[in-house]
Formats: sequence, C-alpha cells, structure tokens
Amino acid sequence: MPQNKIILVTGATSGVGLAITNQLLAQNFDVIAIGRNDTILQQLAKKGAEVFKVDLLNDEAMHEFTNKVKEVDVAILNAGVGIFEYAHLIEDQAIDDMITLNISSQMKLTKALIPKVKKQFIYIGSQAGKVATPKAAVYAATKHALIGYTNGLRLEQPNLIITIVHPGPIDTPFLDHADATGSYRGKMKNVLLSSEKVAEKTISLIGKKKRELNIPWYMGITSKLYAVAPALTETIGKPFFNKK
Repeated sequence: MPQNKIILVTGATSGVGLAITNQLLAQNFDVIAIGRNDTILQQLAKKGAEVFKVDLLNDEAMHEFTNKVKEVDVAILNAGVGIFEYAHLIEDQAIDDMITLNISSQMKLTKALIPKVKKQFIYIGSQAGKVATPKAAVYAATKHALIGYTNGLRLEQPNLIITIVHPGPIDTPFLDHADATGSYRGKMKNVLLSSEKVAEKTISLIGKKKRELNIPWYMGITSKLYAVAPALTETIGKPFFNKK
C-alpha cells in the first residue's frame, strides 16, 4: 500500500472515522483529520495528523476549512448522524440535522474538494440506504440520496474513483446517539461490526477502482433481493428489520 499519500478524513474524532484515522497514521499516511472533539484532535495531532476543528453543519466553517486545503490524494467522507424514531414522531431539528450532515454537507464538501482531490473520494454510506427499516425512514432516505449522488458523480468525474462503503450496524458512539434507550444495541450485539474492521476494509479500497463495498458481504445479497422482490424481502426480513 502506498505510504506517501495525503488522505483527508471527516468525522475523524469518533467511531469509524477515528479508527480510519488511527490506522492511516499507523501506516504512515499523511492525514488531514476533521472533527469536533478538541481532546481527540489534540491526540491525533500528537500522532502526526494535521487537524481541523470543523462543524460541518455550519456552511461558513466548512468553506473556511476547504479554502485552507491545498491538495489531497483521497478524501474519505465519513461524518454522519442518525436518530432512530418513527417518521411521524421524529423532531424537526433531527430531520434537518440528518439531511444537512448526511447529504447536503457531503455535496457541498465534495463540490469544494473536487479541484483539490487527485485520485479518489470514498463515502461512508449504510445498508440503510439500500434497505430501509422502521424508525429509520429519514436516516435511510439520506443514505439513499448519497447512493444517487455518488452514482451521478461517478459519471461526471471519470478521472476520479468514486467509492461508497455500505456497512451494517457498527458498535460505535453513533448508536448511543441514534438510540438513547440502548435497546437496538442490545438486540444487535451479536452482529455488530467493529469500527476497526470497517476502517480496515475502507482503507483497503484506497487506489482501487471499486464502486461499492458491502460490509458484511452477505448484506449485499439482501439488498439485491430487495431490489427485485421488495415485498417478499420485507416479509421475510420483518423480524430482523424491527429491531430498533
């Protein structure tokens, strides 16, 4: 694997983003880490990362950051948020935050970075973007939008590799925020992915002309079945889908 590449990582101070950043630093990549946690950013800086505290919900802060970026080889856009709640009960602010961070900021950040990224964009999507489940309608919609965006972007930017990663549920602080009750984590504890494993798989995509990666691989089968037989998939998968 190349060792002299400059990699930009968003959401670098928690969960998968933090795991990606630490693994990249351990492999001697030059890393630009974007996050909001001062303590973690300081720790990453001590390990050699160039760090920026940026709230991607704030357009002004995001553009101030992108104006400072000169050139990177790969951008890994990982920042995201989720709230698990029924569509008719979810707070308006939660809807706005998910749409802004999961899709609007991704588009705006990509737009600003396209002239500066030399080789590849890697986006962290979700299996929810392929197969929606109860209490995740809004979250699934944002991740579905990201799939559409990356598909279009791939056609528009033939000189760039556009890759999207679709992990299943991951054991990270994301779940604590998405489901404050902790019930989903408890029900899914036997199948939760580790952030380290998802990070490892994501890093393995650097430089590879791959459209997407499903983690674990068998969830890709579920999404393909859903595409051709949605009603049947929803019926068969109902016990699993109703875990939130």
